[in-house]
Amino acid sequence: MLEALMHLEFEPFVLSFKLAGITTLILFALSLPLSWYLSQSKSKSKPFLEALTALPIVLPPSVLGFYILVVLSHNSPVGAFFDEYFGIKMVFNFTGLVVASCFYSLPFMVQPLQGGFESLNKNMLEASYIAGKSKLETIFRVALPNMKPALLTALIITFAHTVGEFGVVLMVGGSIEGETKVASVAIYEMVEIMDYTTAHLYSGIMVIISFLVLLGVYLFNHSQNKKIGKF
Repeated sequence: MLEALMHLEFEPFVLSFKLAGITTLILFALSLPLSWYLSQSKSKSKPFLEALTALPIVLPPSVLGFYILVVLSHNSPVGAFFDEYFGIKMVFNFTGLVVASCFYSLPFMVQPLQGGFESLNKNMLEASYIAGKSKLETIFRVALPNMKPALLTALIITFAHTVGEFGVVLMVGGSIEGETKVASVAIYEMVEIMDYTTAHLYSGIMVIISFLVLLGVYLFNHSQNKKIGKF
């Protein structure tokens, strides 16, 4: 075990954290207006949008990965467009992983943010509008500072969920050393070649990271709830 630890490659973890960080930033920018709209809207199309947003939760990763692979392949209009005009191949590289991860982790960013917006006091938002603040100012200066637990949950759970991806990233990115071979794929390959010692080490690191991430979220949320209870 000690010898395996000495020769352990950390590149898959670095790649996983890089992928998770970029995906989280992109999804925050995309999900913020969507979550706000869903929390404020009374449109008849709202249930349809909510179901569409939550679809990656119930879809098997292999199904989602397959359709993303089809859409991004060079044989599709989307893949051909990026290849011809930008010289970017959207499958079996890091760019494709980012796109696939954004689809797969979308509900883990949208739902906590939407819940946070819906929990806000409506009078507080109306007071912001009366004071002359725009919707953008209201979101960043009033809404987000008053929903820190939901915001932190959205960011950290999205990051952690992306780190733990397997099915989607394997189908869209494969296992290219230094490019698409993330930690979850590395564990799968270690099991395939029956290198259980290394698989244990990789898996143990993932378990510890996941636990610490969740522990941090719950500790922060409990501290925030205690502060609210004092008022």
